[in-house]
Amino acid sequence: MTEVSIRELCSEPNSAVERVLRGELITITRSGAPVARLQPIGRTPLGRRELLDRWRRVPRVDIAALRADVDEVLNARL
Repeated sequence: MTEVSIRELCSEPNSAVERVLRGELITITRSGAPVARLQPIGRTPLGRRELLDRWRRVPRVDIAALRADVDEVLNARL
């Protein structure tokens, strides 16, 4: 986790926000002591209907074909 002073945050707020948007957690400090944390806001959880709708659209997986593809790519001695 990165630490940023209040002074740095005030002088370059866009830089801090861009870093947070990329997933970085930032601790804001005052006189070297942590006082706050900037972190990305999580996504809103999906509702039951949305989850079921997405599940219905997931393609079926042919396990035998998948295994054959994996075996073809990987060395069997691994």
